[in-house]
Amino acid sequence: MGVCSHDLHLRDTTSKGVQLLQQAGIESVRTDAHWAFLERKRDQLKVERHWPAYLAGNEAQGIESMFILGYGNRFHGNGEKPRSEPVRAAFNRYVAFTAQQFRGRIKHYEIWNEWDVEDPIDPQFTQDYARLITDAAGIIRQHDPDAKVLAGAVTTKGIESGFALRLVEAGIMQSIDGLSLHPYVHCRNRGKNTPEAWIEWLAEVDLELSSAANQPVPLYLTEMAWPAHQGACGIDETLQAAYLARSFFLAKTLPNVRGYWWYDFRNDGTDKREREHNFGLVRQDYSLKPAYRVLETISPIINNFEFVGRVGNSPDSVQLQFSNGQEQLLVAWAPDRPRPATITATGKTTGDLKLLDTAQPDKGWSSFKAWQCASDTGTCTAQIELDRFPKIVSLGEAASPDTGQTLTISTR
Repeated sequence: MGVCSHDLHLRDTTSKGVQLLQQAGIESVRTDAHWAFLERKRDQLKVERHWPAYLAGNEAQGIESMFILGYGNRFHGNGEKPRSEPVRAAFNRYVAFTAQQFRGRIKHYEIWNEWDVEDPIDPQFTQDYARLITDAAGIIRQHDPDAKVLAGAVTTKGIESGFALRLVEAGIMQSIDGLSLHPYVHCRNRGKNTPEAWIEWLAEVDLELSSAANQPVPLYLTEMAWPAHQGACGIDETLQAAYLARSFFLAKTLPNVRGYWWYDFRNDGTDKREREHNFGLVRQDYSLKPAYRVLETISPIINNFEFVGRVGNSPDSVQLQFSNGQEQLLVAWAPDRPRPATITATGKTTGDLKLLDTAQPDKGWSSFKAWQCASDTGTCTAQIELDRFPKIVSLGEAASPDTGQTLTISTR
């Protein structure tokens, strides 16, 4: 579970951002290690003075870092993509220098960012990137063999245009640890821009890519979010928080998805009508948005529980079961409108019902004796209402696999 952040480039390394990251349960931060910043003079590579201090701050909080290696450099091909031999050679020197300087400190390297934006259709454009990936991955492994190497950063248009598929068909999975995707859907038509429609589409992409590779393709969602702005493709901050919770839970239903980095940590500006200013978990001044509060609440589950399976087949609600080996959770919501629901427990029920409502994250877990049990059947029921925010239900120790207990939710 990660976020994208631009705070590496703040010269104030005492920023309170790192404490907020740790508090929210963030495990990884993805940031730009601009080629142009490391080579500010031709053929002279130098680390920005404040970068080591920034990394040390993250490391002190147990937060890993992902560096994006990319973007042009004006000294080489006037900042063009490294497609010609001289520019490729200069780019590879930059990759080698970065891997040497930060050996053991960067968990993931991502080779370039959204290469496909310029031309997601031209096969030669794809092949040039595939070659860059192969060269850079080999260089990174030579200088920092413990780092994981990702590539792709393929946009939604690139996925739909076959760019990601062509990369896999070109054999890049032999060189890298995972394919990175940026599967934004916020500008799709109504009904196709929800987390539920998103995961359905992503499952199809997952299947297509793995079929082409003849093996599972590890997928890293290194950018994904819904912006909360006043304008086209925008939603309000409350719905952004609900979508965040639903998308993180749904991402865990696809085994090939190995990570999800919300874009981004902090709003890039203060204009409420500007889309690029309103993707963040926190505002420009680091004040907390509802999305941050929700992520802080669900992160222990996202980080520590595994997806068990879907429960029921109701078209009106989503029900997902999770377990950490000792406790079982049922996560449920109604995407369209609030609906009354009945929780049914079969088997031995000894404890109170525990409920966490992500719509009210500050309240935390609540317990209440809501069960109505039938002595002849051993079945107990409780009433709740589902809405667009996930509700998380637990029976504590009574819901361990050894009891043979099951927990379901039915809507009406």
